[in-house]
Amino acid sequence: MDEERNNIEKDNIIETLEYTIYESDEDTSKEDTIKEEAIKKDKPKKKKFLKKGNLMSYLAVALIASIIGGLISAYVGPKYLYGSILPSPNEQQYQTSQTMNITTGDDINTVSAVAKKAMSSVVGITTIEIQRYAFAEREVEGVGSGVIVDSNGYILTNSHVVGDGNAKEITVLFENGDKKPGKVLWNDAALDLAIVKVEETGLPVATLGDSDKLEVGEIAVAIGNPLGLEFQRTVTSGIISGLHRSIRVDENNIIEDLIQTDASINPGNSGGPLLNSKGDVIGINTAKIKTGEGLGFSIPINIVKPIIQQVIKEGTYKTVFIGITGVEVNVYERQLGIDLSIDNGVIVIEVAADSPASKAGLRSGDVIVKIDDQKVENMNQLKKTLYKYSQGDKATLEIIRDGEEKKIEVEFSNLR
Repeated sequence: MDEERNNIEKDNIIETLEYTIYESDEDTSKEDTIKEEAIKKDKPKKKKFLKKGNLMSYLAVALIASIIGGLISAYVGPKYLYGSILPSPNEQQYQTSQTMNITTGDDINTVSAVAKKAMSSVVGITTIEIQRYAFAEREVEGVGSGVIVDSNGYILTNSHVVGDGNAKEITVLFENGDKKPGKVLWNDAALDLAIVKVEETGLPVATLGDSDKLEVGEIAVAIGNPLGLEFQRTVTSGIISGLHRSIRVDENNIIEDLIQTDASINPGNSGGPLLNSKGDVIGINTAKIKTGEGLGFSIPINIVKPIIQQVIKEGTYKTVFIGITGVEVNVYERQLGIDLSIDNGVIVIEVAADSPASKAGLRSGDVIVKIDDQKVENMNQLKKTLYKYSQGDKATLEIIRDGEEKKIEVEFSNLR
């Protein structure tokens, strides 16, 4: 009995455990199901894919739109839009007023070639002048430049470089290092030009150009000794900045018809050549005129060409003359304290006997205001104007006599 009872209790315990396990599994399954449903609710809904039919419709619409856009840009745009509403793609946004073709060159190579051609014809000039101070005298050294214009020793320079012809000693230094004493054959302080002669032959000669054909903007090259002989034959370059410039040097002297350049010209450059792009001498540099920085001036070579020819031929130069003693109107008025009611001109103080002036009927007290087309302001200017004339030439003098304008003709029959 006891054994049967024990078996029954065992069976009940086993059924109880199986039921408990089943209930536990069932509860767990329910909990998992609840959790899965909650997760599904929290997840974002996926977008539905387009059906195949809808996709094809969109592609067809896009294709048709692209075809229509292409037709508009190809045919409608050029005719109705471009040029009126939209800028034409074939037109430039900016247009120049005119077409200009500029041919550029290598200025550096040009300057180098000019320097090589002319360098050997440029010389240095040193001088010793005697300057007087009250009761004492002192020797003063000077330095400048020059250019060889004839192989037999004729050198062109500035008048002030050789002390306006009063230098005690003149020494010319050549490119090869040789030194030769020089002698002034001709000079004119009004023109600031001089010709020096050395006893030498076979010298390298500079080519003289035509200063009447110059144009503003051309290349200009200057060669000289800007700061003394330690900087011999320095080359500077620039352009022709202006033509026919007139500069007042002092109260009684105006240098006219000058070439203006921005090539650097310093005191030692005086007397050296100004050259064009061909290496031809177009002017003689002068630093006697002191103005603003970047302004240099040169005396046109055409002024001195006839003088060079005559000096080489005859050893000196003689010019025509009128035969008067005169003074600037402004100076005359200031000295005498009178008013002639004339702004510019030269008043005749004395007329030389048997001179071109006396033969033309010029009188003391006449005021010369013009010779041909050239205005006359002072005696230096009148003297420089006479370089244009040769023996036998005639000129018309415009004068004021007793307050009236008159014209008389003068013939340059004499030289001096």
